[in-house]
Amino acid sequence: MEILIALAIGVLFTVGVYLVLSKSLLRILLGTTLLTHGVHLLLLTMAGLKTGASPLLGEKADSYVDPLPQALILTSIVISFGVSAFFIVLAYRAYRSAGMDDVEGSKGERP
Repeated sequence: MEILIALAIGVLFTVGVYLVLSKSLLRILLGTTLLTHGVHLLLLTMAGLKTGASPLLGEKADSYVDPLPQALILTSIVISFGVSAFFIVLAYRAYRSAGMDDVEGSKGERP
């Protein structure tokens, strides 16, 4: 199972980096989102994929899942939502002021 998740993480990172290196702000936003999802899967896989075990039930439980990676992923989801909202507003403002979402095209317009 970890092999499949590792392949999915690799695909998400590859496509995310490819999109982040493009010129369009919308593609950069999508690339950032894919990179964030790749990091979430990486954190989940590093914590160990355990099925059938619940989070801490008490001190005498035989098997349990560590809740720390889940808390980190939840925090990362909230932070990525804020970053995505900021990128959307930034892309919208750039489109409104320059009339395009190309990063290279709007470089030399302002002194």
